[in-house]
Amino acid sequence: MRTSSFVKGVLAAAALAAPMLATAESNFQTGAGALTATAHVDFQITIPKFLFLRVGTGTGTAAGGFATLATVDQITWAPTSAQVGNGTALNGTGGDLGTGTETAVVVANNGNVTLSSTTTGPLNNGAGDTISYAQIKTTATANTTATVLAAPALADGATTSSTLTAVGKIVQQDAKWAYTYLNTTVPPSGTYGGGGATNVGAGRVTYTASVP
Repeated sequence: MRTSSFVKGVLAAAALAAPMLATAESNFQTGAGALTATAHVDFQITIPKFLFLRVGTGTGTAAGGFATLATVDQITWAPTSAQVGNGTALNGTGGDLGTGTETAVVVANNGNVTLSSTTTGPLNNGAGDTISYAQIKTTATANTTATVLAAPALADGATTSSTLTAVGKIVQQDAKWAYTYLNTTVPPSGTYGGGGATNVGAGRVTYTASVP
């Protein structure tokens, strides 16, 4: 069977392109004495730069499984009249771990991480009365990583930041963040904060992690 010049051309082009498509190698040696043949394989791995932050309900742990989940938890307190201002710190209600406690995770692979918290002002009840964020304490305890992820303090209408030191350019830290209401003042009656998409009562804290 005769092969057309067009088919011959296609086959020739494919033969020329083959070395570009495959980098494997062969080496054929022949002779009477000792022979040595070598072949080479090149390897390359490309790792993307990434940053993962979780506070509360989320998808992912310090070990992996990172994903975006748009669930915002709310921590609440409702002291009784006998408890108000008595100086006894109160655990909150809510949080993915319960009793006002949240899972907190930061993982990154490009050096030190800056972790910050931002509020727009003190908690308010919409009637001109306020409760300072200094009344809310965050206590970090061990979760799964050797280094406990420290929580930036909460401040009224301000941003506070801390630096997470990388080990070999990797930051992999988590903790359990327990929020308590210090309850050292007697505020006027009302509901303070609330947060939500409209940041009712300046009740939303924004946590931000950043890498170079």
